[in-house]
Amino acid sequence: MLDAMIVIQNVIEPLIDSNARYYSENVLITTKGSTIEYSTVLSLVTSIDLSNNDLHGEIPVELTDLHGLHFLNLSKSHLAGEIPPEIGGMRQLESLDLSMNNLGGEIPLNLSALNFLSHMNLSYNHLSGRIPTSNQLQTLNDPSIYTGNKGLCGTPLPKCPGDEASQGPASAGVQEEDDDSDKLEMILNIASIVIGFVVGFWGFVGTMIVKQGMRIAVFQWIDRIYWRLAVKLAKLKLTGQNVT
Repeated sequence: MLDAMIVIQNVIEPLIDSNARYYSENVLITTKGSTIEYSTVLSLVTSIDLSNNDLHGEIPVELTDLHGLHFLNLSKSHLAGEIPPEIGGMRQLESLDLSMNNLGGEIPLNLSALNFLSHMNLSYNHLSGRIPTSNQLQTLNDPSIYTGNKGLCGTPLPKCPGDEASQGPASAGVQEEDDDSDKLEMILNIASIVIGFVVGFWGFVGTMIVKQGMRIAVFQWIDRIYWRLAVKLAKLKLTGQNVT
């Protein structure tokens, strides 16, 4: 039976009895959070469900040699140790349930190589470290599949402690760069105003100094304006006295 789980099954062969009469079988498999009945494709269904038992010890590495296995449920036991990294070689695995055990260590990065994995439950163990987020594991973003593991962190759970420290200086550096940019812009604006004033002022004064005729004309114009204002003020003063 286990031999059929080692290789990937591609051909459906009818099951026949000793009298060469066809017969049908069906089986109910609880996986992916629901119970499914398989009958017509039963020869392709490869599943191991040892859940709700009193299993102890580590997960056998030899179990990962079952490359044709589609469903694996080892939940609700007393399995300890780490999840074997070789589990990444079970490329046909669609459902993996290791919840409610005593598994520890980090989640193997090789789990992201399971391209068909659509249901996973690692809740209520003693797993720790950062949750891998590459490839297929990016689609498994339900926090409940990791709950009960106090040492786990990272998406979709809260950030790891090192993430805040690593992001803090980066954001502070960006803020400092923005402040420096604002200061530089303000300095350039002030410098342009000062330069414009100096150029305009000394351009006017320099022209007056160089050209004597223009200098005399400007002073005469100022003198005429002054005397006109003086005459108007005198008239206004006389008018006020006459009214009084």
